[in-house]
Amino acid sequence: MSITKDEIQKVAQLSKLTFSENDLEMYTEQMGKIINMVETLENVDTEGVPFTSNVTEEISILREDIALPGESREELLKNVPETEDGFIKVPAIIDNGEVGA
Repeated sequence: MSITKDEIQKVAQLSKLTFSENDLEMYTEQMGKIINMVETLENVDTEGVPFTSNVTEEISILREDIALPGESREELLKNVPETEDGFIKVPAIIDNGEVGA
């Protein structure tokens, strides 16, 4: 599978990014190499190879995750510029009439 400059440009537009023509060429080439590598890996025969979720014997070297009581909502909301109905109010993200764009 190959990827085109138009597809890279569309993803950039959705991500609100702009690329120069040189960058667009470079990213198209790099993404094509990544896609080719993944396609190559898809063809590797893994029949009989056990699932590996951890490559070391160590399970977890981090501390145990312990839930602690937090601050009250009212106390936290004192630090934000604008609230509505007990929530932090932020500007709407609307671009060209498309929600989430």
